[in-house]
Amino acid sequence: MARNRRLILSSPAEVWRLLSDGHRYGEWVTGTQQVLEADPHWPAAGARLKVRVGAGPLTLDDTCVVRICEPHRRLELEAKADPFGAARIAMNLIPWGEDTLFILDWHPLRGPGTRMHGLPVDYLVTVRNGMMLTKLARIAVREHGGSAQGT
Repeated sequence: MARNRRLILSSPAEVWRLLSDGHRYGEWVTGTQQVLEADPHWPAAGARLKVRVGAGPLTLDDTCVVRICEPHRRLELEAKADPFGAARIAMNLIPWGEDTLFILDWHPLRGPGTRMHGLPVDYLVTVRNGMMLTKLARIAVREHGGSAQGT
């Protein structure tokens, strides 16, 4: 499992507003080229988000399904990117004074990723997810005041 933590100098409600807008995932999710479709009831359990991911001409379409939604506290997604399988992405928002301690866990569920799971893959995912949380923190701070901090 790859785990990242970041202190975001915005309240959990402010960070949740960003997570709740499926059309904005391309702004902060590293590797997302385009949000193709977001269910209108995103991020309710069962809602889907279809995105195009990749680098340059190498792309594939990915679908994220909300498995658990606890507004302002927890969002868990299953990201499916065939032929690579699926991964669990768990986001926890913990109030930290007036700010948010954001914890992101990533774990492969199915496909080749489960066999390649371990130090090299977890390291690469941790780096990618760290970049993602930096973007999320910058957007939250820009839109809601404060200054970005990392841990």
